[in-house]
Amino acid sequence: MKIVILGAGQVGKSVAATLASEHNDITVVDQDTKRLESLQGRYDLRTVHGYASYPDILAQSGIEDADMLIAVTQSDEINMTACQIAWNQFRTPRKIARVRAPEYLANPELFGSDAIPIDVLISPEQQVTDSIISLIQNPGALQVVDFAKGRARMVGVKAYHGGPLVGHELRELNEHLPGVHEARVAAIYRDDRSFSPNGSTVIEADDELFFIAASENIKAVVGELRRTEKAVRRLIIAGGGNIGRRLAIALQKDYNVKLIERDQNRARMVAEELTDTIVLSGDISDEELLLEENIENTDAFVAVTNDEEANVLSSMLAKQLGARKVMALINRASYVDLVQSGPIDIAISPQQATIGSLLTYIRRGDVAVVHALRHGAAEAIEAVAHGDKNSSKVVGRQVDEIKLPEGANIGAIVRGDDVLMAHHDTVIEANDHVIIFLMDKGQVKEVERLFQVGIGFI
Repeated sequence: MKIVILGAGQVGKSVAATLASEHNDITVVDQDTKRLESLQGRYDLRTVHGYASYPDILAQSGIEDADMLIAVTQSDEINMTACQIAWNQFRTPRKIARVRAPEYLANPELFGSDAIPIDVLISPEQQVTDSIISLIQNPGALQVVDFAKGRARMVGVKAYHGGPLVGHELRELNEHLPGVHEARVAAIYRDDRSFSPNGSTVIEADDELFFIAASENIKAVVGELRRTEKAVRRLIIAGGGNIGRRLAIALQKDYNVKLIERDQNRARMVAEELTDTIVLSGDISDEELLLEENIENTDAFVAVTNDEEANVLSSMLAKQLGARKVMALINRASYVDLVQSGPIDIAISPQQATIGSLLTYIRRGDVAVVHALRHGAAEAIEAVAHGDKNSSKVVGRQVDEIKLPEGANIGAIVRGDDVLMAHHDTVIEANDHVIIFLMDKGQVKEVERLFQVGIGFI
């Protein structure tokens, strides 16, 4: 595909790197020459220096014959204007824009063919918020992603010493889960190396497992793979920006929530809106303040300020002072693994959350959902099977007859309201939602081709 990306910040850079590695024709537009030079030196792509919404700059980017525009500059207004111009002057078929301000997002009638012609709106702040909420609701999980509109769920979990299944074969998992029909482990990471497990694979302490099950069974499975963790009741949110505020709004009715914001004016404004949250004005790295707020009895400390250094340091301090679990927002994707390997339990990357939603609209074939896993190293795809045995490479075939690339496996199938674990003799039917785990995202093109319907399909 020929894709023009507006903005070479953290999100634009991550998207460009992902798409360029998959042999797409990429052009990146930005006003910062150093950012562009860095991108061009590392990836096979074009760059254009200039103001992203100017018609002549868009023309220089090759927008007139582009398949897609992805507008992810820091400015909502530039992103929206660029989409308007791309459609009015160049008839760009697909336009994706990052829009962060809730004042815009609260008015969906602004976006459409009769108004601002944006085909897909993405909001990293909302995606990060949803991700954190899922982690709080599923204590013990490292990552939680949904498929088939929430009917199936994939969760990443680390197996700890003393867990009931450590030292046992995977085939014993279902025997330990009374009332749960089935769960399937799609991949195991051991010492940062991935492999496809089978029934005789023995779970070891510190293994990171990605398993899939019907959403209502997830908590039972997590409990079998690690020590039983108490539900989160008390949490402290560090930062009263867009993400911190959204988190508090979503959680304050069901949890004991405190929010710390350094800026007094911002703290005052947020306090007026958050009627069930205790809002404090102070430094999130202030040891005395954290002790005063009983950090040692806090179930989750979530640092989501715009300063990733402050997020890291405050989370480390909170952990040292006794917080049970700490999460930190990290903007630089290259730091995520480094940070998470230390005292910080979960490092959250807005870039990876955004890339997952973008890839859903970029993947070929009928791909309903894409989730980036392991900070972008792996992917989970929900693809819809169409056609029949004559026109499709998957419909009417058993799982073991489908020629998946090495390191890819079918974890589950959602058929109507039923979530079915995939076995070697499971037959794929038309309109099945097939959930596929790819250890190497470079293999995604092969999987896409499998789900493209041949010419015989009418």
